[in-house]
Amino acid sequence: MTDSTGHHFMQATKYDYLEPSPQSQNHPQPPLELPVPDDAPRIDLPAPDTLELAPVNLREVITDRTTIRNYTGKLMSQAELSHLLWCTQGVKETRDTYATLRTVPSAGARHAFETYLLINDVEGLEPGLYRYVALEHKLIAFELGEDLAERVTAACLHQEMVARSAVTFIWGAVVERMTWRYVERGYRYLHLDAGHVCQNLYLAAQVIDCGVCAIGAFNDDAINELLKMDGETQFVIYIATVGKRKV
Repeated sequence: MTDSTGHHFMQATKYDYLEPSPQSQNHPQPPLELPVPDDAPRIDLPAPDTLELAPVNLREVITDRTTIRNYTGKLMSQAELSHLLWCTQGVKETRDTYATLRTVPSAGARHAFETYLLINDVEGLEPGLYRYVALEHKLIAFELGEDLAERVTAACLHQEMVARSAVTFIWGAVVERMTWRYVERGYRYLHLDAGHVCQNLYLAAQVIDCGVCAIGAFNDDAINELLKMDGETQFVIYIATVGKRKV
């Protein structure tokens, strides 16, 4: 067991073995968000607080939380999508250019994720892949086309709930954003942060009659290629399908 990859990872990322961080050496901080292409039209999302939510008991929401793979096929509204995006990566405050405070915790407020969406059944949005521009709470189209659902499903080892979802969340890690401060140990924090984000998605979806299925089983190279990530400086870390629950 001591020769396993996991064991070596846990040993090598102990504080005893870390090199000085780029931050401690006064290297420039990575941007808070990936750049948006100049020619990419922004798609406005409804303000999150415009969606009326029924009062809920938090204990009941947590108790009732479960993984749901079967969906009704009913359209999700843009207001509901806005709510889910806000609850998983919404920016509450920007501290100049060095940090964002968001609706989920992140090690050192590094918030190293970019949110991509496979849109299947969202009112007013063409099917395809989109990127969430968190600093503006807007969307941009990444690649459009109805065949994207089939391609993402194949990359997720043919798990059919991807194609049946209203929307599938795909979180990509921008490694330098975390390792600038925490060097190799930052890889641990990326995976911890992914758990925070996905749990928020589960709970936020519960109150709009949606179900979620988290996906950790996917072909890394295939999904990274779809999202034009190199698998080293950027890679997909977690995926989750969302759709209207069957009553």
